[in-house]
Amino acid sequence: MDCVQSGSRTFLTLANKSNLSELDSLRRRNIDFHKPWVYHGDINAYLEKITTGKTISLLLWTVDGTSLIGVINLNEPVMGALQSAYLGYYIDERFAGQGYMAEGLGLTLDHAFNKLGFHRLEANIQPGNVLSIALVKRLGFRLEGFSPKYLRINERWCDHERWAILADERVTA
Repeated sequence: MDCVQSGSRTFLTLANKSNLSELDSLRRRNIDFHKPWVYHGDINAYLEKITTGKTISLLLWTVDGTSLIGVINLNEPVMGALQSAYLGYYIDERFAGQGYMAEGLGLTLDHAFNKLGFHRLEANIQPGNVLSIALVKRLGFRLEGFSPKYLRINERWCDHERWAILADERVTA
């Protein structure tokens, strides 16, 4: 596994064809846990997004490398004048609420801003997902607005709050 960023409890790798079965296993066993916040589509369509550059998919592992515990996506990345992407993420239920995703998202912000050259990341979160909102707030994201019926998730158009952070707003401990 080629590590792209590491922390004290976790590290990130890029998703690719070689770790697709582990990723699919994580997705399948967490479908019920992630409803209604996440739609887990076809794994091959997901791989297509990765290979065509529509998604930069980072896998979150425990520091010993034995457990794939989460996924963090930089969706629809645009460089040039915009230098922005939409952030999406989810964690294995067994590791939720233990600070792993907070570290993983912090590593992702560092990687996206310092290594990939992004200027802005945006996280669109359903208003009822209070844990996810608390997480991005803790990381320094600010609320920019509300988008009614913004994304279709599990066959339903869902309202979302738009949270964003700029590279020069990123504060690291």
